[in-house]
Amino acid sequence: MSELELTMGEYLVEGYLEPLELSQNALARAINVPVGRINEIIRGTRKITIDTDLRLCKFFEKTDGFFLSIQEEIERRKLKINLAKELQHIPTYTERFGKVSHA
Repeated sequence: MSELELTMGEYLVEGYLEPLELSQNALARAINVPVGRINEIIRGTRKITIDTDLRLCKFFEKTDGFFLSIQEEIERRKLKINLAKELQHIPTYTERFGKVSHA
């Protein structure tokens, strides 16, 4: 599977659960959430929330926001591919108005 096809659930499984031999149930118990929440994230039917991110970051010793930023990057890459043709037709500010933006 290419990096662009990776889902957040696959990232969690391949990067954490499998290497650490940790089950969904064990992770859910460790971070005090229903196992269904972890299962839905892994299946791709639920996004990681701030609450879940904070719990995962605490457990896996990551900086707050780590899992949310990974999720956002995965979504950004997929959306950029899907919007590629439309984005090509959007001019830059300089192209549109002939001057550099100072924003």
